[in-house]
Amino acid sequence: MRAPVRAAAERRDQEFTPPPLPTVVEVVPEVETSPDQDVPRGIRVAAAWSWRLLLIGAAAYFVLILVGRLSAIIIPIIVAMLLSALLTPLVGWLRKARLPGSLATAIALIAGIAGIAGVLTAVIRQFVNGFPLLSKKAAEGIEQIQEYLKTGPLHMTDHQLNQMLDTVKTWLVGNKDTLTENAVSTFVTTAHVLTGMLLVLFVTFFFLRDGQRIWTFLVSLFPVRARESLGGAGQAAWRTLVAYVRATVLVAFIDGLGIGMAVWLLGVPQFALPLGALVFLGAFIPIIGATLTGAVAVLVAFVIKGPFTALLVFIAVIAVQQLEGHILQPLIMGRAVAIHPLAVIVAIGAGLVLAGIVGALVAVPLVATLNTGIRYIVGRNVVLTEAEEDT
Repeated sequence: MRAPVRAAAERRDQEFTPPPLPTVVEVVPEVETSPDQDVPRGIRVAAAWSWRLLLIGAAAYFVLILVGRLSAIIIPIIVAMLLSALLTPLVGWLRKARLPGSLATAIALIAGIAGIAGVLTAVIRQFVNGFPLLSKKAAEGIEQIQEYLKTGPLHMTDHQLNQMLDTVKTWLVGNKDTLTENAVSTFVTTAHVLTGMLLVLFVTFFFLRDGQRIWTFLVSLFPVRARESLGGAGQAAWRTLVAYVRATVLVAFIDGLGIGMAVWLLGVPQFALPLGALVFLGAFIPIIGATLTGAVAVLVAFVIKGPFTALLVFIAVIAVQQLEGHILQPLIMGRAVAIHPLAVIVAIGAGLVLAGIVGALVAVPLVATLNTGIRYIVGRNVVLTEAEEDT
């Protein structure tokens, strides 16, 4: 009985056909196409960069306008920072001697003013003492030029020379109003300079005495997460500024000493100190400052001693510039500031256009401190990012 039942069950299983499974239709959502997808990726990236650069340029433009309007305040503050960087080591030494902060700052500031005033007094006195000789030699040089114009290849007559002098007089009379306006402008500028000097002294005193507290207060105005980075960047930038000022003073002293000794040895001792001091001051504008002031030394040597001595002074100026460019700048300045010479030239040119001589003076230290601060922040962010990835 079991065999027929089993056979019937197997036959029934073979004849059973399962119903077909329902067909699943996959519904793909429609993707809306954007017009931007039809634009090549390179153009989209360029457009994104363009509007961001336009915003940055507009912000920089308004910042420059603001700086121009407030230049009478901003420039003295920047000069005060440079003086503070120069006098900071002296204040630190006096504080280590357990002097009160205000007293140490006052002593350092008075010492700095006394040193600058003493050098300027000596320079002006030497220049005043040598001015009669310079004017006499200049008059003789003009006579020699006139004689050369008459006997040289040009063969100019006295009538032609008188016409040249009359042309110069006519130009002076015709531009009298312009010259007068320039004189008034110079007087006004001098008044602004004196006011700026008082502001520089005032700001320098408080930078030297309360510089750390002022910076801490400024950092506290930023968000908490940014304070540590900004504080460290400010400290690094300040160390760079102090090192830059020290290196610049040393390089400028060597330039002024070298050209001053050359002028003295070549027979122009009356102007050795003034010209050396002029080169010293000019060397605070890197690369071009000492060259321009050295040209003044060449001109003075030409007027007093003639072309041969002027040629020797010119060779001395070139030698000092080569010493500065190949030895002093890499050895002394290179340790303090790591800036490419092209960046230095561009910074000086921009500072000269925006703020004149003062702008050229402060452009390089400003770029140096910004470079150090930005590199500190970028390096710190990289370290923090790597630490977060490791964890």
